[in-house]
Amino acid sequence: MTDCLFCKIITGQIPCKKIYEDDQFLAFEDIHPKAPVHALIIPKKHITSLAHLQEQDRLLMGDLTLLLPQLARQLQLKQGFRTQVHTGAGGGQEVFHLHYHLLGTPVHENSQ
Repeated sequence: MTDCLFCKIITGQIPCKKIYEDDQFLAFEDIHPKAPVHALIIPKKHITSLAHLQEQDRLLMGDLTLLLPQLARQLQLKQGFRTQVHTGAGGGQEVFHLHYHLLGTPVHENSQ
């Protein structure tokens, strides 16, 4: 998808503050954070929204679900975190590439 903002971030055409990357996913800081930690986690495969998932996306989505708590630990979200997925314009989706929001407040070792 050449006109997709997140696809352009994946290919490096648009810069981001990268938090995590592997062969399936990219996580980066949201440019309009709604919490002290606000990351976006996107599959590198273009999927428009949750409503567009196919049976062949089952393993990808399982891997994404397992990645979320791993990233929360990396980002020091020790007291918990929130995830959000907006689906479709009526659900508040603004960028039409499936993405999860990971939000929380970090707890650092010396502040516990």
